[in-house]
Amino acid sequence: MQRAEARPRQHPEGAAPGGGSGGERAAAAAAGAMDPTRLLFQEPSLYTVKAIFILDNDGRRLLAKYYDDTFPSTKEQKTFERSVFNKTHKTDSEIAFLEGLTIVYKSSIDLFFYVVGSSQENELMLMAVLTCLFDSLNHMLRKNVEKRSLLDNLDGAFLVVDEIVDGGVILESDPQQVIQKVNFRTVSEPAAYGFVLFDYIASNSEQSESTPARGGK
Repeated sequence: MQRAEARPRQHPEGAAPGGGSGGERAAAAAAGAMDPTRLLFQEPSLYTVKAIFILDNDGRRLLAKYYDDTFPSTKEQKTFERSVFNKTHKTDSEIAFLEGLTIVYKSSIDLFFYVVGSSQENELMLMAVLTCLFDSLNHMLRKNVEKRSLLDNLDGAFLVVDEIVDGGVILESDPQQVIQKVNFRTVSEPAAYGFVLFDYIASNSEQSESTPARGGK
């Protein structure tokens, strides 16, 4: 008995195995990748902030913290900061989009404050971080938010940033809470930071003045 030979299945001309032409399947895959619903409903992440930095009115870095490897080297970071400054320092807007990132910012006298997130990040969340940063520094510096005052209190400014964002995760958006936590750290560990915030000094001096001396008539 002659054994039947196995033959490959025939497909219509121009069709690929598995149904549909190769061109059709590639187009469908591309359409799925560009589906706006996929971008809209991406899995949420706690890692909201990619970077925070403060520049002077010449675009020079005064303070910067980066929370991922989008810009892994200092050179790349400073190049990005210069591009951001060039795009924003003459505009009245509060939001910019650059290199696939969302940037919220504000200025004060000779300082520019920036908070950076991904292109899909909620702008209101980034703006809340920016507002908390500015208000906390405004409180710490006694409403003297300018370059010289910031440089004189740079350690305190870094502590403020660390209380607001840690590793890209937003910890706090209430400036009063930020100042209280920073005050606690600087008072409990003065040797680690070498300074005490103005508010702590002022509150102690006011208390000593209001307390009557013992034994006095």
